[in-house]
Amino acid sequence: MPSAAMSHETTIGQEKYVQEWTAPEPPGDLIFDDGEPLETNRHRIAMNVLIDSALSALAERSDFFAGGNMFVYYSRNQAMNRDFRGPDFFVALDVDGSRDRQGWVVWEEDGRYPDLIVELLSPSTANVDRGVKKDLYERVFRTPDYFIYDPFAAESLAGWHLELGRGYQPLIPNERGWLWCETLELWLGTWNGSIRREPPTGTCDWLRFYDRVFNLVLLPEEIAAREQQQATSERQRAERLAQRLRELGEDPDLI
Repeated sequence: MPSAAMSHETTIGQEKYVQEWTAPEPPGDLIFDDGEPLETNRHRIAMNVLIDSALSALAERSDFFAGGNMFVYYSRNQAMNRDFRGPDFFVALDVDGSRDRQGWVVWEEDGRYPDLIVELLSPSTANVDRGVKKDLYERVFRTPDYFIYDPFAAESLAGWHLELGRGYQPLIPNERGWLWCETLELWLGTWNGSIRREPPTGTCDWLRFYDRVFNLVLLPEEIAAREQQQATSERQRAERLAQRLRELGEDPDLI
């Protein structure tokens, strides 16, 4: 953020002096990694699932950034006090999607804050996520959509949408228990299954994105698996057709 030069008139005797004052630069020694891992392996995968889902859902756009477990720096005092704020998952729209970022530094983003934030609850963070962080995202970040979810408790999903003059208003779930994310025009809801070998046995409930008509937004590996399945089905169909032609005395290679 460029320094802001200001002037101030001072009178000494009968002479007036103009004093120039320059606002101090934000600190340049920002920390982007505190060395603290996510709570559990499931929390880590849950964060990456949200990031990968957002990348899939927004694949036709280039003016966005989706990240997770990254510090958001929003003021000089916050940075100097090492008051770290790192959403588990967030999306910012209408920004340069081609930039490399170690964190989200508001004064390097033309004052832009995240448009969507999801915090993954745990016993050690639940109160902060529902209290201090919620207040920060509502009053300072002015983030339009905020959601919380505990990867170990499917019924924990809750969300709020920012309304002008009213602050965060709780979102009402649909008949499936999903919440509408106006920012991305997608549903947020649970999906039961196993992802990336988690859990080691059985299944669990993951927070996933769905489109307007309730279709699951697929992960890259799910897209690849579907394409492979379609290719296998088409090959098997071609083989059956070729075999039928041979039974009829036709050479499939000549058709």
